[in-house]
Amino acid sequence: MGKRNRDKQRKQQQRDGKPADDRDRNNAGWGAGYSEIIKENKLFEQYYKELKIVPDGEFEEFMDAMREPLPATIRITGYKSHAKEILHTLKEKYFKDIQDLEVDGQKIEAPQPLSWYPDELAWHTNLSRKILRKSPLLEKFHQFLVSETESGNISRQEAVSMLPPLLLKIEPHHKILDMCAAPGSKTSQLIEMLHSDMDVAFPEGFVIANDSDNKRCYLLVHQAKRLNSPCIMVVNHDASCMPRFQVDKDGGKETLFYDRILCDVPCSGDGTMRKNIDVWKKWTTSNSLHLHGLQVRIAVRGLEQLAVGGRMVYSTCSLNPIEDEAVIATLLERSEGALELADASADLPGLKYMAGVTSWKVMTKEGQWYSDWSEVPANRHTQIRPTMFPPTDPDKLKDMHLERCMRVLPHHQNTGGFFVAVLLKKSPMPWNRRHPRTRNKEKTQASSAEAEVAPDVDQPIADSPPNEAPEAEGEAPSELTSSETPAAPTAAQQEPAANKDGVCCPPPSKKMRLFGFKEDPFVFLTEDDPVFPPIQAFYDLSPDFPKLNVLTRTHEGKKRHLYMVSKELRNVLINNSERMKVINTGVKVWSRNNDGEEFGCAFRLAQEGIYTLFPYIHARRITISVEDVKVLLTEENPFLSKLSNSAHEQAKKLQMGSIVLRYQPDPNNPDLPQCPIELCGWRGKTSIRAFVPRNERLHYLRMVGVEVFLNKQGRSRGDDAPPEAQEGNTADGDAKSQEGYLWRISRLPQVKRIDPAPTAPNL
Repeated sequence: MGKRNRDKQRKQQQRDGKPADDRDRNNAGWGAGYSEIIKENKLFEQYYKELKIVPDGEFEEFMDAMREPLPATIRITGYKSHAKEILHTLKEKYFKDIQDLEVDGQKIEAPQPLSWYPDELAWHTNLSRKILRKSPLLEKFHQFLVSETESGNISRQEAVSMLPPLLLKIEPHHKILDMCAAPGSKTSQLIEMLHSDMDVAFPEGFVIANDSDNKRCYLLVHQAKRLNSPCIMVVNHDASCMPRFQVDKDGGKETLFYDRILCDVPCSGDGTMRKNIDVWKKWTTSNSLHLHGLQVRIAVRGLEQLAVGGRMVYSTCSLNPIEDEAVIATLLERSEGALELADASADLPGLKYMAGVTSWKVMTKEGQWYSDWSEVPANRHTQIRPTMFPPTDPDKLKDMHLERCMRVLPHHQNTGGFFVAVLLKKSPMPWNRRHPRTRNKEKTQASSAEAEVAPDVDQPIADSPPNEAPEAEGEAPSELTSSETPAAPTAAQQEPAANKDGVCCPPPSKKMRLFGFKEDPFVFLTEDDPVFPPIQAFYDLSPDFPKLNVLTRTHEGKKRHLYMVSKELRNVLINNSERMKVINTGVKVWSRNNDGEEFGCAFRLAQEGIYTLFPYIHARRITISVEDVKVLLTEENPFLSKLSNSAHEQAKKLQMGSIVLRYQPDPNNPDLPQCPIELCGWRGKTSIRAFVPRNERLHYLRMVGVEVFLNKQGRSRGDDAPPEAQEGNTADGDAKSQEGYLWRISRLPQVKRIDPAPTAPNL
């Protein structure tokens, strides 16, 4: 309801003599707006009591925890060196102040690190918005969190949501698919792990983040863009029939298989009741019954595209075995030994969880229980499927090791509910090993030989939707799908067409349906593009600069922005433009600035891509000190003379135009930031300016010991603000006030940096 409608409703209530509804969300705590929802659901309690997934004697504690608000959890993002600096600031400045703080006579509980998250990079706190606004110290802490979140250095993410990326064990060379990625918190973790070494501008690996909802894809883009990575691509497809992509390799084409796949499927979400209050009144067993088929289809499609030796993590925010163990058991049974459920118990020391269950029952929304498929009446066969029940063969059930699944219960460590399982692919899926039927015996033998050499490449179901696989002749129909009528016949049901050689071919790929917003094109530049020579000369780019990785978003007219992607993502994009819908990819590295043409180059550097571009730039570089960083980020156009002697001398040798300002850490001075800082700037006639977005500016200021915060009216304030922080020098040398650019700052105490002892191996 918009503000205008609320005002209209309030006036109508006053005319009718009714008390106006003036609920103040800011004073209502974290449950604001949901007071009318009673946190009771008898069917939910009956269901989970009967399933016995909660240990004996703990059910009341479990339900009490489900009714409590979920504590806020933050994760420090960014790459390794920057993450350490942010952690240092949090621990030495904010957390120390909070430890001895009291609000309304109540001592504030200081944030605590998550014991199972590596390197103390994730913390949880019970501070509510109401408490945050009652103390100036907490208000500063809140502003710090908001600012760092907007700049991408801190993410507010539910604790259990951090588990799947950790269990994937990402390495920089891995090709990763995130099948149901929006809104993108897990995707951000994947990107960070790829860039664990900041000195490598283009890791060999990449992340393809997919979501079926076009609008949610833009939330995903927003999350990913905060990390400024050239190794992320956001696509918009139905995950249950995710198209196969082709890539160039060794002079030919081959199917792209992923080293790691995150399969966080849509679910009923009963593990999120602590934060999604409306689940209490909407929960019913029908939700899981309706979702089971979709979850299996998505998981199977992921496994088909997983490389042999690869690792797929299946996860839900549901506690229901129908969506959890039943799906895993179905995958293992259908794989015929191609999959193994991994034991991840040692991967996250300190995490409390329950082992997966090996027996469960199915209940309808009317409360009717069924222990086996044979008990289900015929009129229920469209709602309840055989794959929803545990395997009846005890030996087969034992070999599955379903106890290796992990279920996190809310009351064990004050989190949400979650389920996660790690699957290892030991060989191609059985239906991928079968080759197409032929009408020619010689062709059959040749196909068999090819299948033995590359069993998971030439597939008869390259783009078959949404049923998972063609069945072998004489085999019973697959139970992997729900009762929904398939959009098109499977490869087994459809009579293959014969090509000129008499070989049966797979059915033609479906024409891709385009929906949602129409995206601008992704146009890669050629090596001889006329835009490169002036850029090459002005910035003295390295001979190995990958020109072919540069793209723009327009076919015609002047190029406004230039972006870069990694070589591997370019390979994917070039070969699959007709079969994939790309929402976004690449990081901006240059922006057109027509004023720069008179200085020799019409493109200035963009801050978003400076860490990607810097290794290739050999000119237009100025090495600066911490004091220079403070001057550049607290004044709009400082004179060159305000820089340190070294920086001043370097700047005088450069002509006007875009520049890079770099701070190099000194390992012998641990009181100073121990990570490199690279800023885009502009060298004017008599002054110099940093082109850095506001939130990144605040981030770097905090890193060099300067605190910036706002008062309640939104205006800057601080203690001991130096005069130069209140006035900026313009390009013509006139000193005057810069409205909207006043930085009121206070010096943070200089404290010695001590790296935290690692709590767990860095996955």
